[in-house]
Amino acid sequence: MVTRDRELAEAFVDLADTLVSDYDATDLLYRLVDHCVHLLDVDEAGLLLTDQRGTLNVMASSDEQTRLLELLQLQADEGPCLECFRTGEPVSAADLRAATRRWPQFAPAALAGGYLAVHAIPMRLREQVIGALNLFTATSGELPDEGVYVGRALADVATIGLLQERTIHRAETVIEQLESALHSRVVIEQAKGVLAERGGLDMDEAFRRLRSHARSTNSPLVSVARDLVDGRLDTSEILPSPRESTDTVRGRERYP
Repeated sequence: MVTRDRELAEAFVDLADTLVSDYDATDLLYRLVDHCVHLLDVDEAGLLLTDQRGTLNVMASSDEQTRLLELLQLQADEGPCLECFRTGEPVSAADLRAATRRWPQFAPAALAGGYLAVHAIPMRLREQVIGALNLFTATSGELPDEGVYVGRALADVATIGLLQERTIHRAETVIEQLESALHSRVVIEQAKGVLAERGGLDMDEAFRRLRSHARSTNSPLVSVARDLVDGRLDTSEILPSPRESTDTVRGRERYP
């Protein structure tokens, strides 16, 4: 027989795997709500999470009815999850029948769905709040202290995993941008060399010509440089006329 302590340990190990291996973030959130329903004294669970732009989205739910209630909170701009996310603190409604004025759209809908109480737990790490976990019960009453503690601990582990994933993603994006910028610079230097050699220009003048052509054609500088290096763009479209080139070399006329 599997004990509750073992089930709790397995749940934390399951969520903590995100810290040491690749994982599916969406699957993680569904595992989180499933663990909450299984381990806590609740009937259903749902989860709202911010995207990279800070917009809240319904990311996971234990059933379709819960998903619709989470969507209703976003559409009506009211409900325990929204309050929890905005304050960063747990929100509890032990009896939704007394919360119809507080949440005039959400509370009646939740009651119609058969729920009498709801509790929201923030997904946060220090001052950063990235979402909220909603716990629904078909009976009224506060969530037991142990349930609150376990729920917050599960949410905390999942939050750390998600923030780690976002940090890695941002770092990878920055690295990709740097690599792209370095590659672009190499192509531009090659294009400058082609123009300087074929037009008898110094490197600064070649670069000015390259930039001027990019601007006049409303094209990205690196695209013009790449086309020139790869032979898709003829240097005659960028290089000065023979007379202008001679004047440039003599220093009597500079390209604006």
